[in-house]
Amino acid sequence: MSSDLDKARKTAFFDRHVAAGGKLVDFVGWAMPMQYSGIVDEHRRVRSTVGMFDVSHMGEFHLSGEGALGDLERITTNRVAALDEGSVQYSAMCYENGGFVDDLLVYRLSDSYMLVVNAANKEKDLEWVRTHIGSRTELRDASEGTALIALQGPLAEKVLAKVAGKSVVSLKYYQSVTSQVAGREALVSRTGYTGEDGFEVYVEADEAGPVWDALMEAGAEFEIEPVGLGCRDTLRLEMGYALYGNDIDEKHTPVESGLMWITKLKKGDFVGRDAILELKQGGPEERLVGFELKERGVPRHGHRILSEGREVGVVTSGTFSPSLEKGIGMGYVAAGTDGPLGIEIRNRTIPAATVSLPFYRNGTVRSR
Repeated sequence: MSSDLDKARKTAFFDRHVAAGGKLVDFVGWAMPMQYSGIVDEHRRVRSTVGMFDVSHMGEFHLSGEGALGDLERITTNRVAALDEGSVQYSAMCYENGGFVDDLLVYRLSDSYMLVVNAANKEKDLEWVRTHIGSRTELRDASEGTALIALQGPLAEKVLAKVAGKSVVSLKYYQSVTSQVAGREALVSRTGYTGEDGFEVYVEADEAGPVWDALMEAGAEFEIEPVGLGCRDTLRLEMGYALYGNDIDEKHTPVESGLMWITKLKKGDFVGRDAILELKQGGPEERLVGFELKERGVPRHGHRILSEGREVGVVTSGTFSPSLEKGIGMGYVAAGTDGPLGIEIRNRTIPAATVSLPFYRNGTVRSR
């Protein structure tokens, strides 16, 4: 292992990644598997049967107390009061100017709310939440002691059914329940970032290893494989899911990024609401679009987007789609841009066309 990886933090599954031949990289300070057998092979494994990700680098914050609901309504864009116990919600936190602090999941548990935030933003998010809640809300950072497994693919339910209770496999999309998984208490949600059916399993880090092993053993008959962060990115892009730092950031709001569906302007005041409302009424100067290439090429973050020979935007996420076998991407283009696009790749302009999202429409993800 390189000296850089020696300094990186290790999840509860680190030794298992090494034993399985995972190609480890320093990802936001964590030693994480980027791939095992290869990104394309792992991508197709998740689309066809089932794959298992280690996403323990994510952050988990618990908010409880009399002020928790009111504070969460003020610091997130979605309507937290709509959550029943066990429900999960995709949401965002915004700055006063409407730009994204982060996108996140909000869980309503029996005695608290849990926020699941991006690994790269964990420290920033924690401080931001801490400074925007009142004295009647208790904040606890549970990230250090929490391991997180994402079991994803059309056969994920069959795997989990062998090691967990019926309450888990009967979950609807974006619901969660506390259950026994391989004899360990875990919070399980029917959520994911791939476009396939699947579950995310939160378990105490000290007890996580045997859960990983039990899932791998249970999935052997379904050709389960450990899969890395490389295919997590190609899978999410095929679904048009935003990635913080690429497709959404502090400079863009839900208006430009197409995330007004998680932004409830009628729920009352929240941080960033006035700026978002003003931009929505006035109209944004640019918008996030999906595109596919008409010729061979692989679009990448930072490539210029052209229209009639002039630059109208920049690629925020791009890849070769293993499922569609073509180059796909997303990027911000100037409002009013119409007609064919061109993506500048290695001093060549590759013809492209805007398409509605998601790019891939055959996934098994449960309907919201």
